[in-house]
Amino acid sequence: MRTQPGQTDPALIRNFCIIAHIDHGKSTLADRMLQITGVVDDRSMRAQYLDRMDIERERGITIKSQAVRLPWDGHVLNMIDTPGHVDFTYEVSRSLQACEGAILLVDAAQGIEAQTLANLYLAMNADLHIIPVLNKIDLPAAQPEKFAEELAGLIGCDPSDVLKVSGKTGEGVRELLDHVVQEVPAPVGVADAAARALIFDSVYDTYRGVVTYVRVVDGHLSKRERILMMSTAATHETLEIGVISPEPKTSDLGLGVGEVGYLITGVKDVRQSRVGDTVTSSAKPAQEMLAGYEHPKPMVFSGLYPIDGDEYPELREALDKLQLNDAALVYEPETSAALGFGFRVGFLGLLHMEIVRERLEREFGLSLISTAPNVVYRVVMEDGKELTVTNPSEFPTGGKIAQVFEPVTKSTILAPSEFIGAIMEICQGRRGQLLGMDYLSEDRVEIRYTLPLGEIIFDFFDQLKSRTRGYASLDYEPAGEQEADLVKVDILLQGEPVDAFSAIVHKDKAYTYGVDMAKKLRELIPRQQFEVPIQAAIGARVIARENIRAIRKDVLAKCYGGDISRKRKLLEKQKEGKKRMKMVGRVEVPQEAFVAALSTESSTDKKK
Repeated sequence: MRTQPGQTDPALIRNFCIIAHIDHGKSTLADRMLQITGVVDDRSMRAQYLDRMDIERERGITIKSQAVRLPWDGHVLNMIDTPGHVDFTYEVSRSLQACEGAILLVDAAQGIEAQTLANLYLAMNADLHIIPVLNKIDLPAAQPEKFAEELAGLIGCDPSDVLKVSGKTGEGVRELLDHVVQEVPAPVGVADAAARALIFDSVYDTYRGVVTYVRVVDGHLSKRERILMMSTAATHETLEIGVISPEPKTSDLGLGVGEVGYLITGVKDVRQSRVGDTVTSSAKPAQEMLAGYEHPKPMVFSGLYPIDGDEYPELREALDKLQLNDAALVYEPETSAALGFGFRVGFLGLLHMEIVRERLEREFGLSLISTAPNVVYRVVMEDGKELTVTNPSEFPTGGKIAQVFEPVTKSTILAPSEFIGAIMEICQGRRGQLLGMDYLSEDRVEIRYTLPLGEIIFDFFDQLKSRTRGYASLDYEPAGEQEADLVKVDILLQGEPVDAFSAIVHKDKAYTYGVDMAKKLRELIPRQQFEVPIQAAIGARVIARENIRAIRKDVLAKCYGGDISRKRKLLEKQKEGKKRMKMVGRVEVPQEAFVAALSTESSTDKKK
């Protein structure tokens, strides 16, 4: 294989990523690798070096994949640090496509978790060479021998093949880097062929526009070259090309076969650089695109509205910019009678929703209200017409509904065997169906359930953690849909439905939801000059009611004694005025009442 003069020989390149469950020490291990290879000196070193966002550092989680080039023993290692939470599986799948090997990292004190299994299967499907590693062996609670056997049984290797390291102290990290050089295959590609590079990530830079991260598979990309994005057929000129080590370093030679780097074209439009697309040369284009990624499917939908209606254009622009940094984000404009103009946004899960909202508020200075999250339902009417419902306000009220289908998930829960009873109780209460149960070791069990997605998006994970003292871990994946007995519960203020409070719930939970929501709103909505009835209704049938008592102005304050008829006359006059006010009066609902919609739903489940 011929390479250009001064270019890295592909035989010396090793592309690998680190996959693990959340909080098993990926970022700490990456920190030690940066130090040991000398890429970051001790003076500039900080914990979680590759986690660039404040939210990542505060929460101790990785949200964005990060790529970095490490020199080791005459070789070039391209390492990608990936997220561990179930909501960011899409980020992991993109990273795997750009690698030949994966370090499967497991905490020596906690053992295999649900997300570890999910990421392992992703890596196996991508046909990567897997290196099993136990981390945190310096902890007093570590049980390396026990978990090495568990890992060996899972991958099909010998327990002695499982490497033992400590990301904190650096023990075993040098041996791990040597192992990567020996075991991970070198990238294979045709240097003379038309250039083909896979976009595995991209970020938006305020000053330089879109920064695109690529892995070159065939050919060569160089500076000041016209490139073609194969899916959009857009052409650009590469203004800058280089590698990340861990800060961007420009390369005059460009990028050759197997190399991982970045390119800047000066493009400002966030839709011009699609993740999963193939970059090729405009002068000598490739004929076939590289196998891209599955487009991520949003699992949870929620409405995002600016508190100040004038901020609507800023919210649109912020979502546009965020979509480039987060390819899994999907949104479309919508309006609400109660909240005004906003967007219906699709997320991969609840943590994803929380992170996106926090980033919008922090990075773009917006104040937002989010409606209660819900999933996508398919409604079949008696006349055969089909509807897709992503928002309770779209749920049909007129006409006869024949069937309602809801999305279901195949959920895997890993926990110590002493908690089997508690886990089963939670899952049965959420309409779960047991698929099977396997013992991974004497005291660890894997339980598989089919669960409706609508039942797990609120506080299922919190309940699971609290009932198992934090030992259980959950992973879920879409598993089609099932027919369910679902109804739409409307909340009416003075007989008028408020769309922001509507919810689609199972028939058995409708009454509890209605009662709880009515009680909550009675506490949150301030008293008016007239009595306000709060009602929960399914169609035309009211299932719960609360009243907000009127404020009574003391009209008798100016009467000092005197005849009772004078006082009665004033009270009658007040009564007439309140009647008229009731007819034209509009109920003022404070912002916190809208935010309470989600917490009410959660408290419903806690009581059950």
